Amino acid sequence: MSKADKLFVSMCQDILDHGTTTEGQKVRPHWEDGTPAYTIKNFGVTARYDLREEFPATTLRRTALKSAMDEILWIYQKKSNNINDLHSHIWDEWADETGSIGKAYGYQIAQKSHYPEGDFDQMDRVLYDLTHTPYSRRIMTNMYTFSDLSEMHLYPCAYSVTYNVTQDPGCDKPTLNMVLMQRSQDILAANNWNVCQYAILLMMVAQHCGMIAGELLHVIVDAHIYDRHVDIVRELIERPQYPAPKVSLNPEVTNFYDFTTDDLIVEDYQHGPQIKGIPIAV
Repeated sequence: MSKADKLFVSMCQDILDHGTTTEGQKVRPHWEDGTPAYTIKNFGVTARYDLREEFPATTLRRTALKSAMDEILWIYQKKSNNINDLHSHIWDEWADETGSIGKAYGYQIAQKSHYPEGDFDQMDRVLYDLTHTPYSRRIMTNMYTFSDLSEMHLYPCAYSVTYNVTQDPGCDKPTLNMVLMQRSQDILAANNWNVCQYAILLMMVAQHCGMIAGELLHVIVDAHIYDRHVDIVRELIERPQYPAPKVSLNPEVTNFYDFTTDDLIVEDYQHGPQIKGIPIAV
């Protein structure tokens, strides 16, 4: 059975059984009808996914892997903050009349800084350092820029990625690992979506650098289930679990900026029925 399923079920059950509630407190998110959106939450949830063992897609329901990859390309490859460059509609609620979400996400990745080797934006610097000094402990991107927060339509949720290279005994290629830091996560709507898209980012960067994609460590500060999601989550975690799908990238693509969603190969993805009409707090 999928290890991602087991981790997801365990995380959800722990929140339901031992989480604390925000009910009655002053909260920012509201439902479409204006009702405050309260949560059950756990603080400081972590999960490890080893891409050398299997791809971390849950099978309880289908995760739209190509759409998840499209969003990650929007942020880190296109470095865009405009929803017109994105094929899904997940950011529509936060965009203005021009399609901009403000100085958020891709805008931050595109910001450049001067180095002795030249001018680099955040993603270009990651690729440069992994190529030239792969064992550096300084290889990361960060989208939580305090001076720009007031001009973001939504503060970044998954805001920081740190890369770390290890050399496993008996392996001719280095292994690339990643830590994803997330300040807040709507577990039902976004957990496996974020896990899968950053697993795909790890795979793309590793392939660009001639490395093996290794571990993804996901750290969530505020892991929460919304009040109107509780019954959905209870039903979801009782579903049958299936083996993880086989997910790979087109081996002919060796430049990060050449990847498209057509290069994502998904095989044998057996899963439960999709959940439609999940209410989203804004």
